[in-house]
Amino acid sequence: MKKLTIIVPCYNEIGTLSKVIEELLKIKNIKKQIIVIDDCSYDGSKNVILRYKKDGYINAVFHKENLGKGACIISAQKLVRGDIVIVQDADLEYNPKDIPKLIKPIINLKYKAVYGSRVLGRNYFDNLKNFSHWIRILGNLFLTKFSNIINNQTLTDAHTCYKVFDAKLFKKIKLKEKNFNFCPEITTKISNIGIKIHEIPINYKGRDYSQGKKIKLKDAFKALFCIVKYKIK
Repeated sequence: MKKLTIIVPCYNEIGTLSKVIEELLKIKNIKKQIIVIDDCSYDGSKNVILRYKKDGYINAVFHKENLGKGACIISAQKLVRGDIVIVQDADLEYNPKDIPKLIKPIINLKYKAVYGSRVLGRNYFDNLKNFSHWIRILGNLFLTKFSNIINNQTLTDAHTCYKVFDAKLFKKIKLKEKNFNFCPEITTKISNIGIKIHEIPINYKGRDYSQGKKIKLKDAFKALFCIVKYKIK
């Protein structure tokens, strides 16, 4: 049986972290390794992680300073023991119930990279109900188009959290970006070695800043630079 490694970066997600872990533990018919990386939370998230770690349900990493989402994934990369790897945010914008369908194409050896698309199969008005602001829809559309042109992909949602990889592929990618640039970095690097990314529609319920949303407009500009940087390196 294949084993799934689920990487959960966490920074101040006390309101949803337990629910996320419980939903991940409920996933059936596959062995699981859950790695939760606490990025120096100060809201009590660390205590939640310690409880699940003590009970043997998860592996845990604790950063001594806030380093960013990419840094969390870098910390988890060397601990991966599964055959398949997926990234799961700790805020429940993404529904863990979608994970079985996302990993199926890799289990069946059809693809080495699968992204969960928040927009595939939806119209504009559907997205207005899911994204927290129409500017986010337009920003995501522009970044995805730019990424597709540079990376020769046909994605609808390049910057989705739900990215699934064959573990051998994931572990051989040398990650460097410590912030939200993990997304454009890994998309560009796997494109550079000729990997075609498959997409599957997923559920999505976006948060706004009052609910703890962390990514900002400046991160979009960083993503553009990141795509170009790793394409010409």
